[in-house]
Amino acid sequence: MRQCVEQGLPVVTIDWSAPWLAPFRHPGEGLARQIVAGAGVHQALNRSPLCPLGFVPQAELPVGTAYEQFIFNTGTVPTREGLHDFFNGLCWMRFPLTKRLLNRLQAAEIQKAGVGRVRGPVRDGLTLFDENAALLQAPDALWDALLARDWTRLFVDLRPLWVQARLVLFGHALLEKLVVPYKSITAHVLRVPVPLPLGHDLSVWDAWLAARLSAAELSTKPFTPLPVLGVPGWCPANEDPAYYADAGVFRPKREAC
Repeated sequence: MRQCVEQGLPVVTIDWSAPWLAPFRHPGEGLARQIVAGAGVHQALNRSPLCPLGFVPQAELPVGTAYEQFIFNTGTVPTREGLHDFFNGLCWMRFPLTKRLLNRLQAAEIQKAGVGRVRGPVRDGLTLFDENAALLQAPDALWDALLARDWTRLFVDLRPLWVQARLVLFGHALLEKLVVPYKSITAHVLRVPVPLPLGHDLSVWDAWLAARLSAAELSTKPFTPLPVLGVPGWCPANEDPAYYADAGVFRPKREAC
């Protein structure tokens, strides 16, 4: 998306051929063109036939009202001009059932405890999932290596197995960071393998995810880290096994005390 400088936004180009954007290229690429032509982010999102709810300017969020509560009360999403909220809108389109679930759980926590300086474990887990989660569909051997943070085994020894794997990004902040990729970008992979029979239809993934996530589980932050540019095919530099020797990015698992 090229964002107009006169709108006070940075000039950014989205590479829609990037593998992590494949699930979002439609309708994302067309909506980005509308924004380049002068539409507001909320206006472009609302024009999509995939739009599951309304998007409104950020100014419609009343002072003192929690963002999540506003969405729950009105069925509309306050939206700023920028990549972060643009990708949030695309995630609403691809994962509408899961996004609605996360919003209901957030609203329930707000009703229970109010809005304070500390979000609490449930809201923290919900926010982390919403912003930075990824879903992995892969053979057991890859999962075992990932959970052990055995990066050499995961990405070098078992590299041929990645043709049977699929990593789908859910977090909109994660997608935003990958517009300008850098090696240390790390996803929080839900520590539950996506069942292999789900195939390539993200609406099926969405229904599966919305049926199994819970506030209790997310409060435990059930995630494992994955530097996403280590995924074969996601970065040309990772063809060299030495790429994974960077312990500042591919960190070993901490030993339990």
